[in-house]
Amino acid sequence: MTLLLASVTGPDEAEIADRHGVDIIDLKDPRDGAFGAVASDAVAATLAAIGGRHPISAVTGELAMEPEGIVRAASALADAGVDYVKVALFPDPRREDCIRALAALARRVKVVAVMFADHGFDASLVSSMAQSGFAGAMLDTARKAGGRLLDHMSIASLGGFIDACRRHGLMGGLAGSLEAPDVPRLLLLAPDVLGFRGALCRDQDRTGHIDPAAVEVIRALIPPDPRAARAGGDDAPKVDYRLLAARGYVVEDDVPTDRILVRDFVTPISIGAYRHEREKTQNVRFNVDVAIVRSPHVAQDMRDVFSYDVVLDGIRMIAAQEHVVLVETLAERVAALILAQPRVVSVTVMVEKLDVGPGAVGVEIVRKRSAESAKVRLLHASGSESDPKVAT
Repeated sequence: MTLLLASVTGPDEAEIADRHGVDIIDLKDPRDGAFGAVASDAVAATLAAIGGRHPISAVTGELAMEPEGIVRAASALADAGVDYVKVALFPDPRREDCIRALAALARRVKVVAVMFADHGFDASLVSSMAQSGFAGAMLDTARKAGGRLLDHMSIASLGGFIDACRRHGLMGGLAGSLEAPDVPRLLLLAPDVLGFRGALCRDQDRTGHIDPAAVEVIRALIPPDPRAARAGGDDAPKVDYRLLAARGYVVEDDVPTDRILVRDFVTPISIGAYRHEREKTQNVRFNVDVAIVRSPHVAQDMRDVFSYDVVLDGIRMIAAQEHVVLVETLAERVAALILAQPRVVSVTVMVEKLDVGPGAVGVEIVRKRSAESAKVRLLHASGSESDPKVAT
């Protein structure tokens, strides 16, 4: 499951996040840069108000990469009682020394390293974090006016980061001026955490106040962790039945459908059965027609739509993987990825190689959700209660 992290400034905003089903409360001062630390009294007040109901994280601030100073700031937050301590790792020859210096602290508090996609991200540091006992790693953006995370890294590259975290036993998180339309795209990567600030605020002003309605939109786009729902009792977040119906969690026979179309999307792919086709990529064209469960009302926001970016990003992710021998195999992979989305009823995928002659050659397939999976069933998501990567 992907957990929703909300960055808040203190107990008042933390209470709003709590009421609207956020999974992790993250203390940060957005007025003091991308990674500004809140005052110690705000940490104490938030722990008093929310502690025990949700994991609490806090950032150490935008500190120089000096090991003693980093450890001192992180230790103060650990002593205050937070569950996660988030440490920014800026480009500096000493940042690996900082990682090693935090190893002792990582034995008594969950340390999460944060690197910046627009400011010296180094994927090789993930192994050092794991060796030092860190709980997780996140990607963020340092210059909030400089674009979203997806403006700096492709879906395939972000997927590589999440895979690296997973291989090393770390939680993998993504943040960085994320907006509502980014959520379905990033959920394809199955990150452990998605972090938000600006998207939760009035007018998306990250220095303003959290807006409950904005929190509801983001919360509804991320399927809730069933462990949180079971533990929450009467305080568990309310189910957005509008969203569930729109996503098609309950599918009956002859359900009304709409179509999402992707036309003439061309991207280079390593494909082909001949040996010489492994030497360079070929341009491949995709036409995809997705039948989705119709929303019960006119679409109002991202909760009511199936994003065509899911199709485009899915193709990009598949294209970034290993060489594909057959266009039939490629079409099947695209169809399977799309059918995995709960709102999808059927999909038509046409794949054409464009570089083999004067015309295009390819295949078209039609795949439908199985009758068994289309039956009405209880809304139940899988998840291990003993997942060691999730603090409760």
